[in-house]
Amino acid sequence: MEIDISAFHFLRPLWLLLIVPGVAAPWLWLRRHDLKRQLKGFIAPHLVEHLVLRPEAERRLRPVHMLAALLIIGALAAAGPTWQQDTPAFLDNRAPLILAIDLSASMDADDVPPSRIGAARHMLHDLVQRRAGARTALIAYGGSAHLVLPATDDPALLATFIDALSTELLPQPGKDALGVVDLAVSLLKAEHSPGTLVLVTDGADASQFDVLGKRLHGTGLQVLVLAVGSRSAGVIRTADGTPRRGADGSPVQATFDEQALKGLADALDAPLGSLTLDDDDLDWIELHAQRHFQAVSGDGQQVHWKDAGYWLCWPLLLVALLCVRRGWRVNWLGAVAMATLLGGLPSPAHASALLDAFFTADQQGRWAFEHGHYDQAAERFDDPYWKGVSAYQAADYTGAAALLAPLDRAPAYFYRGNSLVRLFKFPEAITAYRQALRIQPDFSEAKVNLALAQALLADYQDQQKQSPPEEKPDKVVEDQTPSAGGKQQEVAKAASDQRWLDNLATSPGQFLKRKFQIQQAARQAPQGPPP
Repeated sequence: MEIDISAFHFLRPLWLLLIVPGVAAPWLWLRRHDLKRQLKGFIAPHLVEHLVLRPEAERRLRPVHMLAALLIIGALAAAGPTWQQDTPAFLDNRAPLILAIDLSASMDADDVPPSRIGAARHMLHDLVQRRAGARTALIAYGGSAHLVLPATDDPALLATFIDALSTELLPQPGKDALGVVDLAVSLLKAEHSPGTLVLVTDGADASQFDVLGKRLHGTGLQVLVLAVGSRSAGVIRTADGTPRRGADGSPVQATFDEQALKGLADALDAPLGSLTLDDDDLDWIELHAQRHFQAVSGDGQQVHWKDAGYWLCWPLLLVALLCVRRGWRVNWLGAVAMATLLGGLPSPAHASALLDAFFTADQQGRWAFEHGHYDQAAERFDDPYWKGVSAYQAADYTGAAALLAPLDRAPAYFYRGNSLVRLFKFPEAITAYRQALRIQPDFSEAKVNLALAQALLADYQDQQKQSPPEEKPDKVVEDQTPSAGGKQQEVAKAASDQRWLDNLATSPGQFLKRKFQIQQAARQAPQGPPP
């Protein structure tokens, strides 16, 4: 392993202060056990040298020497020695990836089996599985561009909406790559990170070429163009597999616009690749995304270094084993006192006078929140915002909505809206999201959830209309056991809510179509303050 001395440094240098007691301990021990020093003043100095006997055992290692070695090696390990930069793999890359798929009618062509859009969906599935745990956003576009999902690290959620993508969702013809770029730039602003946009398409609108390059300038967004199709024309087929026919009855064909794709790549200064039947296209995307991240990291982004301190754990373990020797004694009083003190610190669930003496309620709540103990965090926090967010994360949506209601802050309105959606109170949730956007107009998550809440409200109303009217019973028998009746009502309500959610989940395509219609209507509506 090669060590670059010029780059050698410590990630946590304050731990090196432990070397001081490590060096001082043997000196202090020797000073304390120095017989010549102890006999000074009692025996003449010229006689002490001849009267003091020094046994051979005195030259052996003592426990204090092992303690000094433990402190010094442990300090070096904890300080984090490093001399190499950490180049993360693509899967660990923190930069988000934005996938934009063309849903125009030409993507139904069958020149790529089973169809262009079918092959594109399959590729997106494979890419999402490779990036499991990394943040990925999804955009659909045709004559207009629409956000399907903001950046998420949930591959199952992405897979659900990828399966729902079809050309029927966007009947308006066109290939609005400019709208995709604008959406991607706004997503990156919300992520506060550079990233890569992948355009999966079979053509382009040449009228947008002059503007595309200007929109990308200084945004930190890299664009890749992935071409879908072959040079031979393909027949456009419907969902049931039959050819789509024109006015004259002949099958409608879609050509592969290679020149338009080259023009799109040139306008965006983007690499141009093609969809393949193997993993070459996935490797191509990964390579360019990784290189872009490394290049941006070298231009002033935070540099990450490999912590090599763990190599010192082996000599540290060896020294610790050497300490376990017969006849050596350890004063456990200090160790027990320290363990008792530290043992009470990491568990704010059981509040104690010791914790309250050293940590505020918000600090204890923050510890519980970061370790996933959201119900405990909700109990400990004094700050009403964090108390409400903790209650939301703990699935106490009623409590979260009540706690966040008095706060006039965009994030508070956002989480209140999320809580109300969970409670099926869609009109109130829509109002909350609009309040968040009133305070912070560029709140992209609130915009997305507002559209989702509006679509959920419409779908919920449709479900209510389609459900048969309730029949009045011939006779009402009152249950004299209040607790049992309450439980039955709760179970019935939960079952009803779950049935509605199950019905909604079976048609994500209809959900996306309604969402896109709402987004398009909002764009065409005259601009003004939200009601």
